[in-house]
Amino acid sequence: MKDGLIFKKIINKEISANIIYEDQIVTAFQDIKPKALVHILIIPNIFIASSNDINETNKHILAHMFDIAVKIAKKQNISQEGYKIIINCNKNGGQEINYLHMHLLGGEELKSLY
Repeated sequence: MKDGLIFKKIINKEISANIIYEDQIVTAFQDIKPKALVHILIIPNIFIASSNDINETNKHILAHMFDIAVKIAKKQNISQEGYKIIINCNKNGGQEINYLHMHLLGGEELKSLY
């Protein structure tokens, strides 16, 4: 799994990204290797390695990530037709970067994985 340094650099504006949304808790930007017409990553502004690291002190961040995902889906005009929100956890779960992140995918019919 790759180090989450790239996400830290995006948050700190050390590298450019097409940022869709940002506030004091999260940053959302377009994925550079999109898997759908709309593919946006939503990341916490503080480092959390994976969903295994959600706890009492940071669980509000995950709720905020979901709230922002829904708002972005509406703004991107994909909420009515449908979208996916995906969080991968660790290697076997498909997490490629060691930094909690949420994928918002939509804009076309998305096949089910199960």
